[in-house]
Amino acid sequence: MLQINDLVFDAWGRRFFDQANVNLPKDAKVGLVGRNGVGKSTLFKLILGHLIPGSGEIGLPRAARIGSVDQEHPSTPVGLLDTVLAADVRRATLLADLETAEPEHMGEIYAQLIEIDADRAPSRAAEILAGLGFTNEDLARPMSEFSGGWRMRVALAAALFAEPDVLLLDEPTNYLDLEGALWLEARLRKYPHTAIIISHDRELLNNSVDHILHLADGKLDLYPGGYDNFENQRAEKLRLLEANRAKVEAKRAHMQSFVDRFGAKASKATQAQSRLKAIAKLPPVSATIEERVAPFILPSPERPLPPPLLRLEDAAVGYGAAPILRRLDLRLDIDDRIGLLGVNGAGKSTFAKLVAGALTVQAGRLHRSQRLRVGWFHQHQIEAMDPSDTPLEIIRRALPEESESRRRSRLAQFGLGFEKVETTVANLSGGERARLLLNLVAMEAPHLLILDEPTNHLDIDSRRALLDALNDYDGAVILITHDRSLMELVADRLWLAADGTIAPFDGDMEDYARFVLDRARVAARAPTQVREAPVAAPPPPPPARAKTPTGPARRRAEAAEAALGRATAALAQIDQGLTDPAVFAKDPAKAADLGRRREQAQAAVDAAELEWLAAQEAYESLRADA
Repeated sequence: MLQINDLVFDAWGRRFFDQANVNLPKDAKVGLVGRNGVGKSTLFKLILGHLIPGSGEIGLPRAARIGSVDQEHPSTPVGLLDTVLAADVRRATLLADLETAEPEHMGEIYAQLIEIDADRAPSRAAEILAGLGFTNEDLARPMSEFSGGWRMRVALAAALFAEPDVLLLDEPTNYLDLEGALWLEARLRKYPHTAIIISHDRELLNNSVDHILHLADGKLDLYPGGYDNFENQRAEKLRLLEANRAKVEAKRAHMQSFVDRFGAKASKATQAQSRLKAIAKLPPVSATIEERVAPFILPSPERPLPPPLLRLEDAAVGYGAAPILRRLDLRLDIDDRIGLLGVNGAGKSTFAKLVAGALTVQAGRLHRSQRLRVGWFHQHQIEAMDPSDTPLEIIRRALPEESESRRRSRLAQFGLGFEKVETTVANLSGGERARLLLNLVAMEAPHLLILDEPTNHLDIDSRRALLDALNDYDGAVILITHDRSLMELVADRLWLAADGTIAPFDGDMEDYARFVLDRARVAARAPTQVREAPVAAPPPPPPARAKTPTGPARRRAEAAEAALGRATAALAQIDQGLTDPAVFAKDPAKAADLGRRREQAQAAVDAAELEWLAAQEAYESLRADA
């Protein structure tokens, strides 16, 4: 399906591909792996034609459709379901043609719609959206009402729905929760065409792909099987290379010793010259060097605290009048390793804020050890970093009493060498930023580590280093992650956020995976009621009649739709402000003003919706008469 021949590509002062070759089988599911920064995303841009190779070629069958998820779907007034349906360009084009087709051409269009099973498209799109966490009520909501993370899910849903011949996915689980990642694993196994997935998620690479494409030193090597098979095959390959190197070097040394002994003797001169020529012809074999991954530094607390670290009794927590979580009856001890499960929006991050001390209980009781130190890592820290800051400036603020050499030494322990310490945050990779923040969070040897999606920017080897560090850490851990492998190997107890509370989950990750997939199947069946009428034979052409002009009504409907979109976006912006707990804590007057503005914005949305309904009804009525 995809052929890459002698690919060479240079950019930004370095060579990404050096005579790289690979031939992917048709309909293969391929995991593209390699260290951060080696050029995996660059390869996608070359396949898509966004970058031009220096030499070589990338071959695809003629008319092959390539799909990717480059960025979040834009905020528009178009409904969620309609947005995903529009991703099937052929179906959308045929339906548009049907609106203006002459009667004699309608039969051909209907036949093509039947051929692509167009009548099942809404239910198929709804099934994908349900698997990615959307509800039936979400299907009619405009895109402008969804946050950036949810619009990324829409972009992924649109790519899966369109089913291109080559699907390119770059870290698709980074904006999914564990439930979405589990569903995606199952979906990719059944994808009908070729899919190439950049991922550092070991479970996805073991469960969803049948080949691993490894990028290293500018070369591409294809291995059959999942990630565990790849690791075993690569280890054996490196062993054989090292054995071959040792064999060649021994032969070189043996011949060189003969030359050294007898090179000066006339009787042996011919043999010595022969061996010198043989030495020159020996292939150069470089030693295989394993790339070193810097460890994570997670110091354990010196003195453990008496149990419990924290206890909640019938507690409730939230940001305003209505709590997000209720009926919290939980206990956390120094040796607990808690895996916190639940879909996005179920309250996991709210619970993390409560435990970290960023929120207080609204009802019930929270008992916390007075000497409890908490290290809290979450993704918003990475997003909030000043792009012009440098690691050295950041650690100067964190360690004002330390000497400059100690600060630089500490950064080197974090995996940031001398060439990175004065690099701006904007020019650090996501993995380097995550490393810096994770190590800073744990620097004061906290009694409790709260890790909210710590692995989003880490490659597989760095994830393993984090796992090793967590297993050596003696404090308590609360882990929120879509990385199933990390969850299984770190957590010894599972808590589930669902139905407005958090409670222990009775089972392990295998039980939870079955629970999630069963729930997704039930949810997928529900949206099947969202169907269009079956595509039937074309109706007989209506008798000729004078056409009623519809232009003014159509323009009124379009203007009303745009006004509704603006009003909805304004309301969403106010709602976002109201979700900030600092507004209520620090500026009650501003919170009250936001409440008044929200009432006005809601009234504007209601009025715009009424106008849009009236305009749309008038337009449809005129079209029916036309």
